[in-house]
Amino acid sequence: MQKIIKEFPILDQSIYVNTAAYGIMYDGLLDWRQEHDLDYLIGGSNFKLKAAKLIAQVRAAVGTFFNCKNENVALVQNFSLGMNMLLEGLDTSNKVLLLDDDYPSLKWPFMSRGFDVHYVAILQENLEEKIVEKIKSENITVLAISIVQWVNGIKIDLDFLAKLKVEFPELLIIADGTQFCGTEDFDFENSAIDVLGASAYKWLLAGSGNGFMLFKDHVKSIFKLKSAGFNSADGDVDGFEHIDFIKHFEPGHLDTLSFGSLKCSLDFLSRVGMKTIGETNKALSEFAFQEFTKLNLLEDIVVSRGNHSTIFNIKGNQKLFDALLNNDIICSQRGEGIRISFHFYNTLKNVSKVINVIKKQM
Repeated sequence: MQKIIKEFPILDQSIYVNTAAYGIMYDGLLDWRQEHDLDYLIGGSNFKLKAAKLIAQVRAAVGTFFNCKNENVALVQNFSLGMNMLLEGLDTSNKVLLLDDDYPSLKWPFMSRGFDVHYVAILQENLEEKIVEKIKSENITVLAISIVQWVNGIKIDLDFLAKLKVEFPELLIIADGTQFCGTEDFDFENSAIDVLGASAYKWLLAGSGNGFMLFKDHVKSIFKLKSAGFNSADGDVDGFEHIDFIKHFEPGHLDTLSFGSLKCSLDFLSRVGMKTIGETNKALSEFAFQEFTKLNLLEDIVVSRGNHSTIFNIKGNQKLFDALLNNDIICSQRGEGIRISFHFYNTLKNVSKVINVIKKQM
């Protein structure tokens, strides 16, 4: 792992615990992007026209990485755009369940279209039980939820979603995986999730301007998509009547630099091994959870849940935040606390350094 960590120059200067805000650049991605643009510089349109074949390779890479059929992978510039295009095709008579403080780009597309929206509070005991109760009492037809919450790192158990699907087989489960995808191995086809979308600039380390939407076969009949453009028909001027489902999400040309970066990073993470990444992140999370709990830095609800992601929101004021920054610890202020997020390029020594800085301020 030390050899892999050397791929990230920023780690020579600081402890980077801010992946929940933005993933970091690594040498291999920089090399690929420079080669791509050099080829573009020399080849112009000839290069771009040939490079369009790269998009098919990106789609295949995403499908392989998450175990999703290629024909069910849509490439989108970011999760927010993907959700808005998706919901343009969903009947607004659906009754939708959201978590109250979930990510705005998951909630607002429903709210702006007049869906019958209901909420469950995130910070409460027995969250999963409350979700089940609300589904029953309100006859919910759509559950839209982030697998990992962006502010406090609360993680929804995928086994819970599987049980939910058994109890409510007609329930449409839409998930935001932006704060989850890339943290551990994930098998979409064998999950209970019907639609999963994600931006790839965080835990997947792919930079800006790329993301994806994954679909199960059966959901294609639920959505009546409206987005369309010349690229939807692959440049066929007579192709409007024959647009494939996923191509509604790709109405315009896709940037080969951005989406090629996604493939580059998926290949990189695959070489590291998602099992290794998942195990490393689990060890970091468990150690941080234990130490933060000892210092009473976490919300009681977070502590009571136990199984947690690699995102933590610790109690802390501006003074503590400044102290962390002054010790070259890069993190963020979110909500009423300080958000610290660990990824596989962090070490247990990094966690200990964060803990020691915090202790000195207490």
